[in-house]
Amino acid sequence: MEQLDAIRRLNVAIFDDAHIIETFERDDLLMLLARSGGTDVGFKLGYRLNEAAFYSAKGGVHPAHRRNGIARALLYDMLDVVAGRGYERFVYDTFPNKHPGMTVLGLDEGFEVIRAGYSAKYQDYRLRFAWTFDAA
Repeated sequence: MEQLDAIRRLNVAIFDDAHIIETFERDDLLMLLARSGGTDVGFKLGYRLNEAAFYSAKGGVHPAHRRNGIARALLYDMLDVVAGRGYERFVYDTFPNKHPGMTVLGLDEGFEVIRAGYSAKYQDYRLRFAWTFDAA
């Protein structure tokens, strides 16, 4: 939770919105913070969706630091932690017209689109991407 203030500041800078997630009282809450040269540049947070799945709820990279592999590094770090915790599946939602980079990243990395629909609340399509861990 010591990272929360930095994540709140980044969230406003990235999304121009104070809202991050509904509650931080989540099972298996994971918060990652990316830093470069002593500056907070990105974050990713998620939590247990159910016994088998971990949900990446929100994340982003400050606009001044994009196109440097930070989002991909945060994704890989979260996948490593989640796999180590024994989850079978990793999922996240994105809005392709609002955040096309996350759509491209998911497709580039071999994620599967498992749900698609229109969100009247966000006035955009909502895609759910999933990664299934090998049972090796």
